[in-house]
Amino acid sequence: MANPLVRKLASFAALQDGDLDLLNAICSRTREYRAGSDLIGEGDRPSEVFLLVEGWAYRYKILPDGSRQILAYLIPGDLCDIHIFILREMDHAIGLLSDARVAAISRNEMQQMLNEHPAIAQALFWSTLVDEAVLREWLVNMGQRDAYSGIAHLFCEVRLRMEQVGLVSGDEVFLPLTQEQLGDTIGLTKVHVNRVLGRMRAEGLISLTDRTLKIHDARRLEEIAAFDPNYLHIHRRS
Repeated sequence: MANPLVRKLASFAALQDGDLDLLNAICSRTREYRAGSDLIGEGDRPSEVFLLVEGWAYRYKILPDGSRQILAYLIPGDLCDIHIFILREMDHAIGLLSDARVAAISRNEMQQMLNEHPAIAQALFWSTLVDEAVLREWLVNMGQRDAYSGIAHLFCEVRLRMEQVGLVSGDEVFLPLTQEQLGDTIGLTKVHVNRVLGRMRAEGLISLTDRTLKIHDARRLEEIAAFDPNYLHIHRRS
């Protein structure tokens, strides 16, 4: 269960031995990428599905004035759109927030996996629905939550998603985000993000050092965010 893709999909469907063998084989064929590079750019024609095995990536768009909007975080175990081949060209870019190991899955491999492994197909479709639910929560963050509760909600979400794939150590989680990137996620200036993080530190909620988020009072952080984890649908129905 060390494989992050297996950990994630097992939350959504009952996987069999043949499913596990296939997923482990896919995750063993990786390439290494450096932080700051793009896996695929806006306007590119998709030819492969990317699977993040280690590291963090993000979806983003660059506006005509040069500003950036971050649309999603991709963590280990996440696939970059299982039906990406349908697109004529990418309408956004996918970049790396940290050094990463990435597996590439061809169109034929993806189609074969969906056709011949129904449990994997169910889990992937479930995962896609969760991605859409996360996007809805991010829209609420930007439109209705204030900066304090919005960042608290984001931290609660990240912690739970990382826990799902076995990447939380006690109360610490890897978070390779700058204050500028947090601002580009939630629609705040770097100065505003700095003030919110300072308040959270002063209240004993979190600490952020060396790309590590430490949550000292998870229950209080969830109360501030009014965090309901149901939208992540992590625990599958029996």
